[in-house]
Amino acid sequence: MGVTIRQVTNKKELHQFIRFNYELYKNNPYSVPDLYDDMINTFSKEKNAAFEFCEAAYFLAYKDEKLVGRIAGILNHRSNKIWNKKEVRFGWIDFIDDLEVSCALIKAVEDWGKARGMNQIQGPSGFTDFDAEGMLVEGFDQLSTMATIYNYPYYPKHIEKIGFEKDADWVEFKIYIPDAIPEKHKRISELIQKKYNLKIKKFTSAKKIATEYGQEIFKLMNEAYQSLYNYVPLSQKQIDQYIKMYLPIVDLRMITLITDAEDKLVAVGLSMPSLSQALQKAKGRMLPFGWYYLVKALYFKRRAKMLDLLLVAVKPEYQNKGVNALLFYDLIPIYQKLGFIFAESNPELEMNGKVQAQWDYFKTEQHKRRRAFTKKIN
Repeated sequence: MGVTIRQVTNKKELHQFIRFNYELYKNNPYSVPDLYDDMINTFSKEKNAAFEFCEAAYFLAYKDEKLVGRIAGILNHRSNKIWNKKEVRFGWIDFIDDLEVSCALIKAVEDWGKARGMNQIQGPSGFTDFDAEGMLVEGFDQLSTMATIYNYPYYPKHIEKIGFEKDADWVEFKIYIPDAIPEKHKRISELIQKKYNLKIKKFTSAKKIATEYGQEIFKLMNEAYQSLYNYVPLSQKQIDQYIKMYLPIVDLRMITLITDAEDKLVAVGLSMPSLSQALQKAKGRMLPFGWYYLVKALYFKRRAKMLDLLLVAVKPEYQNKGVNALLFYDLIPIYQKLGFIFAESNPELEMNGKVQAQWDYFKTEQHKRRRAFTKKIN
């Protein structure tokens, strides 16, 4: 029998859609499962603020009545308007090593997008830049992170056979925490702090940082990232949602804000202990005991030796002036005190020299690469 594609229409099918990834990768030591509740919220029109300007459809692939693949089709109308495209995105794609299955999944999204006037298909992408994007093409033997996609090596081979071409690449670095702040790094930090009258701000209250700088942190992101590949500025509804989602759970010692003489935000660095191993132990579920592994990873002394650099953003007029160095001038002693050995940079566009230059004073290893693909819809 051939492949049958069915669009998700009820809660049971959405459950199968979300858990298919876990079943396909449950014995893989490098894959990090998404939290089920997070995925439910992501795919919910009521919970995900991106549906303010997005629409989506989810598809399941069956062969011999067995579930063998999944894919999401996404229209980000704001992105298409900003970048002047007629593009449908594919995301959350997973499939067995069967070209007939991957072809059928892609065709389902192409047909869905074409019926809505689209002439291009691109992915893997999510609703927004806060969703994981890019298919792994190098680093299949490296532990994934909670912010990225892990996939088997056959995935990109299938995508290329279907006719896709490279649209953009991201690289990822393992950044080793030095024993001391590099001397040159220290000199630059102290110099630019005096030259531009900059201040390092720390908080001990999540409520206080959310009240005083929550809005500014995400507005700064919109400024700093506006020229990057396919970036879509966060809406006010999204900003409000992310403040509630992220600021209450982060270790405030690992958030550094840089402000100017008027207390205006010019840079932010946000990192957290890696949750990769905790999510593997939780098996994508908070209950019955998944919450314990996550709390342990975040707050117990015997946490993972790896940390995730989730966010580094610098106001455009301060970029290339050493402000990034000032962020890590504050953070490096904290990383040392907490016992971290290395950090995961998470994806950085390969052409973004400004971002990669900030690692010049560290021992690094470029250990992963991921790719967004594109092709015309026939």
